[in-house]
Amino acid sequence: MLLEQIKEPQDIHDLSAEELKELAEEIRHFLIDKISVTGGHLASNLGVVELTIALYLAFDLPRDKVIWDVGHQSYTHKILSGRREMFDELRQYGGLSGFPKRKESPYDAFDTGHSSTSISAGLGMAQGRDLLGEDYAVVSVIGDGALTGGMAYEALNNAARMKKNFIIILNDNNMSISENVGGMSKYLNGIRSGEGYNRLKKDVTAVLTRIPVVGDSLVDKISRTKNSIKQLVIPGMLFENMGLTYLGPVDGHNVWEMVKVFREARKMDHAVLIHVNTKKGKGYAPAERNPAHFHGVEPFDPVTGKPLKEKVYPGYTDVFSKALCRLAEKNPRVVAITAAMPDGTGLKAFARRYPERFFDVGIAEQHAVTSAAGMAAAGLKPVVAVYSSFLQRGFDQILHDVCIQNLPVVFALDRAGLVGSDGETHQGIFDLSYLTTIPNMCVIAPKNLWELRRELEFAVEHYDGPIAVRYPRGQAYRGLKEFDSPIAFGKGEILYEGQEIALLAVGSMVSTAEHVRDKLLEEGVDCTLVNGRFIKPVDEELVKRLAKSHRLIVTLEENVLQGGFGLQVTALVHRYAPQVKVFNIALPDAYVEHGNVSVLRESLGIDSDSVIRAMREFYPERLGGAR
Repeated sequence: MLLEQIKEPQDIHDLSAEELKELAEEIRHFLIDKISVTGGHLASNLGVVELTIALYLAFDLPRDKVIWDVGHQSYTHKILSGRREMFDELRQYGGLSGFPKRKESPYDAFDTGHSSTSISAGLGMAQGRDLLGEDYAVVSVIGDGALTGGMAYEALNNAARMKKNFIIILNDNNMSISENVGGMSKYLNGIRSGEGYNRLKKDVTAVLTRIPVVGDSLVDKISRTKNSIKQLVIPGMLFENMGLTYLGPVDGHNVWEMVKVFREARKMDHAVLIHVNTKKGKGYAPAERNPAHFHGVEPFDPVTGKPLKEKVYPGYTDVFSKALCRLAEKNPRVVAITAAMPDGTGLKAFARRYPERFFDVGIAEQHAVTSAAGMAAAGLKPVVAVYSSFLQRGFDQILHDVCIQNLPVVFALDRAGLVGSDGETHQGIFDLSYLTTIPNMCVIAPKNLWELRRELEFAVEHYDGPIAVRYPRGQAYRGLKEFDSPIAFGKGEILYEGQEIALLAVGSMVSTAEHVRDKLLEEGVDCTLVNGRFIKPVDEELVKRLAKSHRLIVTLEENVLQGGFGLQVTALVHRYAPQVKVFNIALPDAYVEHGNVSVLRESLGIDSDSVIRAMREFYPERLGGAR
């Protein structure tokens, strides 16, 4: 196999055009075989195989820098840069990351994971290169989806000021351009990308500007006339008018066509955007038919494309989806907003039933939040469904546009807590900390699927201010069903009354606390178990009550310790009952790597057995002898 002969990036330079085609097919088979076992991002990686090969042929990596936007399409890049043998442990704990990581390889120029960042990062790197007097190419690869994010346009606006080479590759796997326009664009592109044309354009401009009085005016008129003509025939005029040279569209599955354009772009002394058309899921029929389904997959049968495991049902996302549709049926003012995640957040059903009340704003979390604020100010009840780690991008908008005005926007925070294989850029472990710092914000978390329904109903129908409902990824917990007291603002829920030790947990950690209590009960230790429900505001009366009747309060949360629920409780206990001990179970002040959630919980000390061990060490006078 050719793939086995590729030990280092330079090896592909020895291959013929036919061998490169064969290599591309081998890479696709390799990706399907490996991802079908480990899970991962499939369709996007199948679409950029030839594009990645062309980058390795046209540029000198790692001296030249390639920055992948988001980075979930970097698998071929990892294969060609010497990490092929690590794919058996892709996205596994301690194994190969599914995203670029500088600490993993010198070929990874910049860590990515969230969208629309590559042009900003590349521009900054190019500016650093120029200030330090170095000479290497900087290439930012961004998808058409990521180009819906406002940050990308901010970067494009600044890239136009570049006086040195900077290359942006638009990997477009969605747009279609008519054949006649494409042909004319290709013809003009060949002229405009050549050294002769660009040198002539510079020389003519320089000569004309030297003509006294009328020189600058002539240049301006010629430029405006030229641009008017180009607008009729060149699909990239948006970029041209921003001050970027547009090249394309280029066939993203023709290696040598891309190599030629990449090499020409490398010669230019300003920012260049190369428009490359690719097919998402290319080479694997199930992924070509349904690229959205094969964007991120669990292990599957490579023959049929069907998952090896049945979908866990109901998941918290499913519960949210159905509950929101029921609420919208009763209340016509309920609207739903997503930032390019209708499937992932469960809003697809809402979109089908209420298309006029559904808004997908693209990968634009900041706009999603502020537009929701505008809707609330107009009298609607907006529900913003978003992954916890992605809402971080809209922090200022939550604070400034929603909470200062105390507007009734509901934030449905999916994937809160540990999410697993996507790693540190996707773990939802900071939301309790950053949301609870904001005045007027209310934060709640359900202990099980029934409480998620009740809390969403409370947020939509009974609360008139900013509120976040936080729930984890995966199967909804079905335990503790018998405890179903009504949701009252700022009030927790006592589940079991015990003695001496109180377990005060929120969200997903309530089930963990239940298991801790059950195991300690077998050893004769009867703990009180409390569902905190409200992270902000904390139930002060309940905390005071626990402090009066217990010697130890153990808080449990799936969030970092700093700024989280536990430290709020600790402050209250120290104020009202300083003699009572408080022990916080939370995540460390660190970024959590990729891996199976169960493995991560154990390694981070928040599974039930780890919690009990930690409690024994902290409170040996009561638990030291219990085993």
